[in-house]
Amino acid sequence: MAQLRQEIEPDEAGLDPGALDRLDRHLSRHVDEGRLPGFLVALARGGRVAHLTTYGRRDVAAGLPVTADTLWRIYSMTKPVTAVAALILVEEGRLSLDDPVERHLPAFAEPRVYAGGSGPDDLTTRPAAGPLLVRHLMTHTAGLTFGFYHTHPVDALYRAAGLESSVPPGKDLAETIEVYASLPLQFDPGTQWNYSVASNVLGRIVEVVSGQPLDVFFAERIFRPLGMADAGFEVDAEQAGRLAEMYGESKDGGIEPIPGLPLHGRPRFLSGSGGMVASAHDVHRFMELLRRRGELDGVRVLAPETVDLMTSNHLPGGADLRSFGSRPAHDEPGNDGVGFGLGLSVVIDPSRTQSPSGLGTFGWSGVATTTFWVDPGRDLTVQFMTQVRPRTSHTVFRDLKRLVHEAATG
Repeated sequence: MAQLRQEIEPDEAGLDPGALDRLDRHLSRHVDEGRLPGFLVALARGGRVAHLTTYGRRDVAAGLPVTADTLWRIYSMTKPVTAVAALILVEEGRLSLDDPVERHLPAFAEPRVYAGGSGPDDLTTRPAAGPLLVRHLMTHTAGLTFGFYHTHPVDALYRAAGLESSVPPGKDLAETIEVYASLPLQFDPGTQWNYSVASNVLGRIVEVVSGQPLDVFFAERIFRPLGMADAGFEVDAEQAGRLAEMYGESKDGGIEPIPGLPLHGRPRFLSGSGGMVASAHDVHRFMELLRRRGELDGVRVLAPETVDLMTSNHLPGGADLRSFGSRPAHDEPGNDGVGFGLGLSVVIDPSRTQSPSGLGTFGWSGVATTTFWVDPGRDLTVQFMTQVRPRTSHTVFRDLKRLVHEAATG
């Protein structure tokens, strides 16, 4: 077991200790007022951890504190890992970003697109204007969706197919992909951005092309080479006591325990969209791989040019998530000035972002209020871990970005 530790003092890293104290006090109030159970926040500059704070409880009822080695369900922060897995296969010549998805998953042959209607009885479809490509999966421009949006007739078809939580009960990844493929796309591939189940489809392609289950490929090609000792899709007996309890936001703004991902024992469904558990040390190692453009401690996982491609905006014409996003699901102020690369967001216009951000900053978040980002211009990496599924958007991310910006700029 490896554990994240502070390596240098903040002022050695050019970080303002006073601003970091304000950051800790602000986050601690969320715990003291009952809005978070506990948290871990860490900042590193040049790869060296200069600020690490743990506060509150990983299990409130049991009185267990958050520690540096606490394990967290990182949900959608799994998506950039799946993107790295696919890019490994691209570099090996076994996969191409321009491969039609049907080449690897025949169920996606001749995709059809929503054409009109409001429900199963009157909904009409037409052939897609162009092929569904691997790059569309990696950029969330595939036309796939989520059942929980409740904003489009195709969303309703997902719910009717048992996909409100992205996977029909009892099915594995291969079986679930067949269900996705049986449903129409919401729009022609490449014409809009819509956050979706696409990373699950990409994960299945990784399995098919590599000939390995997704958890095995991740472990052999990413986690072990990078020393991500606790990362995976399940927890063993030794890890179980370190796994944080999952909470949901109650109607009064407090928190209450809710079921989390079933991580005890290998899951039947290996989700490339959101199935991982990891420690802060694991997340730090993954951020460092990206910050260092594909190499860490003498181990090269990706070429520098591949990481540059991954962390560049791929939305057409320099569009951002708000202007290119499927409405109304993505018409949010927080999407201004933020584009999308291969599996993660990237800041393309800091003047328009809701929170202070450096140009080229990239990262992603998870539904349980976990997040990470890498700011190449400031040589800075940041992660925040807790375990709360909010009823709506949690304000903690916006405040976190503002306070980190103050610390990094003086």
